[in-house]
Amino acid sequence: MKTAEAAIPTASMADIAFLLIIFFMVTTVHELDRTTVNAPKAQNFEEAEKGAAIVVIHRQPTGELIYKWSDGEEMSDVRNGPGDIYLEASRIAYDNPNKQFLIKSDGDIEFRYIDELMDELRKAGVKRLLLLTSPGEAEMG
Repeated sequence: MKTAEAAIPTASMADIAFLLIIFFMVTTVHELDRTTVNAPKAQNFEEAEKGAAIVVIHRQPTGELIYKWSDGEEMSDVRNGPGDIYLEASRIAYDNPNKQFLIKSDGDIEFRYIDELMDELRKAGVKRLLLLTSPGEAEMG
């Protein structure tokens, strides 16, 4: 009597691995900006659209303000200030006038910096602008 050897069929392993790779690539969500901010609180909020351009104002521990920019498709990178963001925003607003822009800022940033940035975005032709907030009671002060 002959005994059959135990074998694991491996012919379809490559197919299974390939399908798993595709599944994880399709379902993975990529963050365009990973800057952590302490966003101001607000009672009312509106959800930002997927693909919205992101402008970040962040204060470094040294006290220096950092401006970051993402067009909504590429990862954010550091810019020199509102003037550089104006150039990027005007290019995008010209191509897509209904593109949504999101300002992501620390809650302790003086409003004059946010106002200056908003003015540059308005001059660039941005019509749809949101400020990132976290849910909760708005602080008046």
